[in-house]
Order: sequence, then structure tokens, then C-alpha cells
Amino acid sequence: MVSIIKTGNSIRSIFNYNENKVKTGKAECIGAANFLLDISQMSDAMKLSRFTERIQLNDNTKRNSVHISLNFDPSENHSKEKLMAIANTYMYKIGFGKQPYLVYQHFDAGHPHIHVITINIERDGKRIDLHHLGIRKSEPARKEIEETFRLIKAESLNKNKQFNLLPISMGKVCYGKIESKKALAAVLNQVLYSYRYSSLAELNAVLQCYNVLADRGSENSKVFLNKGIVYRILNEKGIPTGVPIKASDFYFKPTLKFLESKFISNKPRKESDKARLKNVIDMAILRENINNVNQLSLFLEKEGIKTVFRTSSEGLVYGITYIDHTTKNVFNGSSLGKKYSAKAIIGRCGNKFNLDKRDWINKRLETFSSENASVKTFDSSVIIQLLDSILKPEMTLEYLPKQFKKKKRNRRKI
Repeated sequence: MVSIIKTGNSIRSIFNYNENKVKTGKAECIGAANFLLDISQMSDAMKLSRFTERIQLNDNTKRNSVHISLNFDPSENHSKEKLMAIANTYMYKIGFGKQPYLVYQHFDAGHPHIHVITINIERDGKRIDLHHLGIRKSEPARKEIEETFRLIKAESLNKNKQFNLLPISMGKVCYGKIESKKALAAVLNQVLYSYRYSSLAELNAVLQCYNVLADRGSENSKVFLNKGIVYRILNEKGIPTGVPIKASDFYFKPTLKFLESKFISNKPRKESDKARLKNVIDMAILRENINNVNQLSLFLEKEGIKTVFRTSSEGLVYGITYIDHTTKNVFNGSSLGKKYSAKAIIGRCGNKFNLDKRDWINKRLETFSSENASVKTFDSSVIIQLLDSILKPEMTLEYLPKQFKKKKRNRRKI
């Protein structure tokens, strides 16, 4: 079982999201807890008012709503009664057993799962702390429930599955607004809350694995000037296609303001996460027979790390981004240190001036010679060698990881 917890400031949006699924036949409300009436006797307004009345007891709490999904292995087929028993046990163990909550069974995914919606304001107006709720209470609860209800354990799944990011199948996505919105919401739900990114470029490096782009538009566009953002689906060539969806159209509101807050909170990274990535890169270059960045990319992909190279319109590499699917971190190369920037990595892999650039130079020289027949022609190989020496990245020999460097002994003063 896999549990995902999301918090928000609008219980109404979360409630409407699930109820709209019910109205379209894609979900069913299978139970409620701590409501005054049975679920069959309540209207939508009665369900929602139970939450809003409790929220009014504490106006100071901004993030007052909680949206939880409990996901099961595709081979599991649990009855409604068992799903409710799992939900009730889970909510009790994370400290929400006495809170009002609704449980919905969804049918619009390739695996069985339920959604639970609740609020974190208690009957006396006190706020339930949501800080690190997943680590402190959800993870222990999940493991206990797997044992109690004999569920397939999340740890028993093939770890390689987490590395296979499946892009949206463009043939199955209708470019009308409803289907595009559904496809984008599925990707954003998975990426925005799971990965640690500190800039829009780092976020897009992950989103583009799913053929999705977060787009602010040009600097003179209405979207950019109004500090807005839209999400678009990319085709196989990476070109935006279909109808762009505004961030405000999604129920979880992935607006620019939301992303900027994530950039700030995601900026501090664990040193162990950085060290893991740098060590994998260093050991690959040291021990593997790697002669170019393509070979390095293939090796890192086996280790769960995707490399995204940023190139200019002329085809020159000017940046690199690493996506570590193991630790869910996205790092710009320069943020790891100079040795891991695009220029340094190309140099460390032994890349020379690109062959296609040599062909380009030869063609330009031939054109120059034909247009200037009276001018003395030059040996193209000499010019290419000169350009190689000027444009090739600086080689550095000091790229041995700290863990493998010998410590210098301090001489004792006599």
C-alpha cells in the first residue's frame, strides 16, 4: 500500500473534486465517519457544512484541509467493507480518528485506490499539526496496516519501477479541455508533491519526462505580466500542442505563487542526497569505460538518474540537469559544484569538438573558398585543430571525490 497526503486551504475544492467524480460515475462515496447522519441520508450541502462549521472554529489556520489517497497493488481487489476498515484504521493511527472524514473509492486509474478528505481543526478549535505527518505517523501506520490486513507491501515491489517514468500517450489524450486537463492533473499530482526542485527549469526537466510543460509565456505575454502560468502537453518532438490549461483551473491550484513557495521550501537539500549523486557520477567516470556524455547518460539511467542537457539553437551544450528518481531530487549541474557543470562533465568524459560541428566548418570553408576564389585558401584541418584547442572544455584532474582523497597529515612543530 502507498499513502499520499496533501494539504490545502480549501476543503470545498477537494470536496467538489471527489463529488464531481461521483456524478460522472468515476467514483463512489463508500463511507463517512463522525457525521451526525448516515451517508445515505445526507445531501452534498450537509456533508460540506460539517467541514466548514468545524473550520470556522479556528480562523488563524490557513492550511486546514487534508486530502489522502491510499493506493493498492493492481492485483488486489478489496471489498468496500475492507476498504472502509483500512481507512478507519489508518485515520486512527495518524491521529484523525475523531475527525469528520469522507471516504471515496475511485475507478479511474489502473490500480485500486481510495481518497479520504478531512480537516485538521478539532472540536475545541485546536489545530492538528501537519508538519512531517507522512514521516512521523503515516509511514508507521502504513506498515502496520500492511501486516494487519495482509496487503502487498510497497517495499516488495520492483524498485526499478520507480525509475520508469511513462510519458503521456499522446494517442490516448484528447486535445479537448476536459481530457487534457485530466491527463495534466495526473502528472502534476505525481510530480509537484513528490520531487524536490528549486526553479521552474528544474521542475520542467521532470515534467518533460511526462511530455508536460509548465509555461509562463514570453515576457510580453498577458500570462507572464499577470504572474500566471499554464500547463501544456508536448508532442513526441517536444512541441506544445493542444489547449493550454491555466493553473487556477486545477482543484489543487498549482499556481506560480504555489510553485515559488515550493522553490523556497525545496532549496535546502540533504547533503547525503547530493553526495549520492556526485559519487555515482564520479565513480562512473573513474571506473567505467566512458568516452562521451551519451555513455555517461546511459550508465546514470541504470542508477535511476536522468540527465537533461540544455543546448543552444546552434546545438552547443550550455547546461545540464540531473534528475535523481531514487531521492526524488532535481539538481542543476552547477549547484553540485563546478566539476558537475555541463562544461566540466564534457571535459571529464573526454569529449572533443563535435564531429557535426567539424562538418559545419568544412561546409562554411568550402562556401568561403568558392565565393572568394582569388583569396588564398586555408587548410581546413589546421583551422579545426585550432578551434579544438580554443573551444574544448578545460580538463580538470581534481575530480576525485572527497571520500577517496587521502587526508594530509599535519606536521608537528618542534
